[in-house]
Amino acid sequence: MSILYITYDGLLEPLGKSQVLAYQEKLSKDFEIIILSYEKPSDLINHKLVSSVKNRISKTSLKWIARKYHKFPSILATFYDLLIGSIHCLFIIWRYNIKIVHARSYPPSLIALICKKIFGTKFIFDMRGFWADERVDGNIWKKDDFIYKITKSLEQSFILQADHIVSLTNAAVKEINRFSYTNEKSLSFSIIPTCVDLEKFSERENSQSPNEFTLGYLGTVGTWYLFDETVKAFKYCLEINPTSKILIINKNEHEFIKEVFKKNNFPLSSVEIVSADHDDIPKILHRISGAVFFLKPYFSKQAAAPTKLGELLASGIPSLTNEGVGDMAKILQDTNTGITIENFSDFSIKKGVSDLMKLVQQKDIIARCRKAGESNFSLNDGIKKYKNIYKNLLK
Repeated sequence: MSILYITYDGLLEPLGKSQVLAYQEKLSKDFEIIILSYEKPSDLINHKLVSSVKNRISKTSLKWIARKYHKFPSILATFYDLLIGSIHCLFIIWRYNIKIVHARSYPPSLIALICKKIFGTKFIFDMRGFWADERVDGNIWKKDDFIYKITKSLEQSFILQADHIVSLTNAAVKEINRFSYTNEKSLSFSIIPTCVDLEKFSERENSQSPNEFTLGYLGTVGTWYLFDETVKAFKYCLEINPTSKILIINKNEHEFIKEVFKKNNFPLSSVEIVSADHDDIPKILHRISGAVFFLKPYFSKQAAAPTKLGELLASGIPSLTNEGVGDMAKILQDTNTGITIENFSDFSIKKGVSDLMKLVQQKDIIARCRKAGESNFSLNDGIKKYKNIYKNLLK
């Protein structure tokens, strides 16, 4: 085998299916690849789920090795996973003559760096984001914690010693090039955002009447997302057009969502909350006229590329969101496929909703969104970029 791909996100999770397996199953046509993933115990006992992923992999030349993910106690569990994972990966490299170790995010990158030191394998640092800073911004760690300082030190090693770095955003690359230790260093980068299968997420039909408007929300509402501000946007939507509908597609947070609506004195009678598997989302998105989501504009979010943006654009849906997160604002502004706000004042949110409702009425908005999705988030384009990285490192 030529390539070992290590991911801490399980292939049994929706993210693993769309952002790992979707790429690797197509890359396996040109390369011999082993995937080592860490799977949640609750997923491993779901025999139907395991069987479906195994069946999908059986149609490719991929080899899949699943390790159990341990969560508690947090630091010790991660240390155990990485220790045993390192031993396992060293054996895989020796057994299969691996040339490249492709590490998705920070914990697998520590394994990849150990493998490079011992066997001289090429190391791809697929960073996904500023992980240590995300832990701080998410109130999991503090900047003066020992674990944060160690992880930032490892981040420096990953950046300087990687044979190639993959970033989700141009904004993150600009930040990395400002780091003191990267000054005048020649680093090899590729920008590959969270891509979308354009065959699965098809363009919606323009069948709504001018008075019809459904404001939608897709995905999780916790941690990084400002859902109180989103509810304000829903309120202003109903003020501007009382016949508007609110549709929220979310899997596991329905009670929390209802509590936020109640706290904001929002009538639940105007809201529809649906749960959907990832395979069902494309069809449900066709009911949405425009979407809204706001993220906390922390430093760590410079490296963020929310999967939902590509899925919405591919479906022909413009969005209202905020600036200060990765490349989102630039993409929406350059393609005129969304509205971005600088702050979360009532005035900004209300004007943003009003502008979004006007944007939805433009005759070519669906086609424009689809084109922006194709240009910026095509899964096939992402696969081509990974193929070039692999080819160059194997030379």
